[in-house]
Amino acid sequence: MNNESESLKKYYFVDETGDFNLFNKKGQIIVGNEGVSNYLMVGVADIPNPFKFSKKVKELRKNLLADPYYKDVPSMQPENNKTALLFHAKNDLPEVRREFYELLKTSGIRIVIEIRRKIELAKFAKTYFQLTGNKLTENDIYDDLIKRLFRNLLHKAEENIIVFSTRGESNRNKALANAIEKAKLNFEKAYGKKSDKKVKIYSAYAHEHAGLQAIDYYLWAIQRFYEREETRFYEFLQDDFKLIMDLDDKRNKEYGEWYSSRNKLDLKKIKPG
Repeated sequence: MNNESESLKKYYFVDETGDFNLFNKKGQIIVGNEGVSNYLMVGVADIPNPFKFSKKVKELRKNLLADPYYKDVPSMQPENNKTALLFHAKNDLPEVRREFYELLKTSGIRIVIEIRRKIELAKFAKTYFQLTGNKLTENDIYDDLIKRLFRNLLHKAEENIIVFSTRGESNRNKALANAIEKAKLNFEKAYGKKSDKKVKIYSAYAHEHAGLQAIDYYLWAIQRFYEREETRFYEFLQDDFKLIMDLDDKRNKEYGEWYSSRNKLDLKKIKPG
């Protein structure tokens, strides 16, 4: 990606949090067991100027690594491939995490996140197998979320650049491109408008793009909110969240509960796990 005039471009960075584990080897549901998450979340960061943001991230890391306060911290040592290589919410010290959150808060980033309750995914997977004889795969789940995630995002610019966090060993750009095309078709069906803007798809590791480090941090904040009822990380960044879709909370609407500036996310509102 070249640093050129960005007025007609949108840059999106995509990652997920939570695991895809639904069953053990005996076919028993293990959602919520120790070491297995209750939720699967996929998120996208819309970063207005990823090149400027990347420079700020590099500068912050350089300053932190030069600070004597961190000189003996293992995660700050280059050979450990942690904070010295990239910001990652799970691995970073609380002090480092606060510094990165401060940077995020001033960067004009907009976030959309989808949440699946894995107990509902497990129930669907059982029904799907009974009806079709096929197992619901990790890629099936992920691609469906991507299709939903981008339905209303790809008509806003002449060109869309989407960077996906690399998952596994195989190159899945073709499958992701198919999911994006389905997202476009669903937009056209929903609104009666063409969604024919150019889309370029890349897969990368988080240390290669600061935008992937950013979406990791936002997802971590929502994960802590849902999995641990720890709200302070979300609350610090809540103005950056354009939309949070709790797809399996169908108490009021068939398509789930959507949280935004008009319907703020709150622990009292969410469906118990």
